[in-house]
Formats: sequence, C-alpha cells, structure tokens
Amino acid sequence: MTAGIIFAFLALISWGFGDFFLQRAIRSFGSLRTLLYVSVTGSVVLLPFIPDAFFRTTGNPFHLALLLLTGIVIFFAALFDFEALKRGKLAIIEPILSSELIITVMLSLLFWGEWLSGLQLLLAGTTFLGIVLAITVHHTHLHYHKRMFERGVIFAGVGAIVMGLVNFLVGVASQEISPLLTIWFTNVLLTAFCLLFLAVRGEFRDIVSSIARNPRAFIAVSLLDNAAWLFFAFSTSLIPIALATTISEAYIALTVLLGLFINKERLKYHQYVGIAVAIGSVIFLAAVTG
Repeated sequence: MTAGIIFAFLALISWGFGDFFLQRAIRSFGSLRTLLYVSVTGSVVLLPFIPDAFFRTTGNPFHLALLLLTGIVIFFAALFDFEALKRGKLAIIEPILSSELIITVMLSLLFWGEWLSGLQLLLAGTTFLGIVLAITVHHTHLHYHKRMFERGVIFAGVGAIVMGLVNFLVGVASQEISPLLTIWFTNVLLTAFCLLFLAVRGEFRDIVSSIARNPRAFIAVSLLDNAAWLFFAFSTSLIPIALATTISEAYIALTVLLGLFINKERLKYHQYVGIAVAIGSVIFLAAVTG
C-alpha cells in the first residue's frame, strides 16, 4: 500500500512539471506532433523491458483486447485534451478537464468493484474541490452554462470524460497484465496512429526538424509525461485506481504553484485556498490509507 501511494505522488510530481511545458509544446509542434514525440520516446525507452511479457500477453485474447482498447481511447483522449488546450483559455479549460477525477472514481467504484471508506470519498471530493478552486482565476469561470461557447470548451468536456475512462483502463490493464507492458503497448499504438494521421494530412516530412522550434519543451514533455504514466500505472497495480487517481490528479495544483514561483503569476485568494485544500487532502488521504 505504501509503495502504491509513493508511486502516485511521483506521478503527481511528474505530471505537475510536465504540464508546465505541455501547452508550450502543443503550441510549438501541434497536438499530433506533441503526442507523437511523447509516444515514440516511451516506445523506445521501454522496449528493452518488454519482449517476454509481450509474447505472453499475445496469447491471451482478453489481455490483448484490453491493451488495444486502452491505446485507442488514449489516442482520442489526448487529441481532445490537446486541442482544448490549444484552442481555449487555460483558466477556463483546466477546471473542465479536472473533472476526469470524478469520472475515474465513479468507473472504479461502479464497474471494478473498488471500495472506498466514507472518509476516503470525502477527501477525494475535497481534493477535486481544491483543484477546481486552484485553477479558477475568476469565479465566473465556474458558470459553465455561460461558457459553453468559449473556444475549446466542448473539446475539454469530451476530453475530461474520455480521460476519466483512460485512467480507469490503464489501471485495469496494469492490474490484470503489467504496468510496463501497458504503457509501452499504448505508446506503440499512439505512435502508429500519429504517424498515420500526419501522413494523411501531409505533415509527415518535418517531424524531426520541427523539434528545433522548442527542444526544451520536447525533452521535458517526452520524459516527464512518460514517467508520470509509468508511476501512475505502477500505483494502480498496488492501490485502488480511485485512490491513485485522486492523489496524482493533484498535480494540477502543483502546476499552478510552478506558475506562481517560476512565471511570477499572481493568484487570487481563493486559488491559494484551493492549493492548500487539494494538497492537504491528498496528504491526509495518503496518511489514512497507508
């Protein structure tokens, strides 16, 4: 249990720093190229650890189908998330994307037979509340019925639902098969999908040369995003998916803090409260769980 919590916190840290560079990478390379760079990195780096487990898995139709489904869902989830971040205002998009936490917890409890105590559910709720407060610049951004026509909002809404499903499927595959194989296999599928889409759109030629636009963002996103997914997968193989997701999802509050200290961004009072609530909730959740 303790190891699973540690992995969840490592995922939190990796995603927190990775997200700091994500929007820059998307705006430098585009959604598909950013996704391709991340997936190629994961496919190559993890390959030496995979062969034996892969051949064992191909003989199990359920495991193979689960990995294929996970990879396909991740591809579409990433496209929706990336397009939302590319088109919309971060202050409006992020609160919507964060609702993936609720989706994942519901799926884990309803369809995977996980059980959380009343206190754990309460802390999951306060974590979500803290995240929303931390990333909401102005209270009017919470009036979702008034923001439906903002650029990127529809993409963010669909992305949140699909990302919730992604977290759930990665957790299930990690528990049923292997964390390493799950992340590697989905990266391979993502690489194939991205190359196909780029070729169809006639954007295949400058894949390598476009890295020069922002090499720092390329390195940071490729390494940190893969590390985060690996830590998350290992976490879900040791503790309930709902708990691993709740803890790691607080990376959003860390991203806000990085913006405060590195970019010298100004935060409103309620954002400070949100950061404190989110981080305090996951620490307390880890304490009562461990």
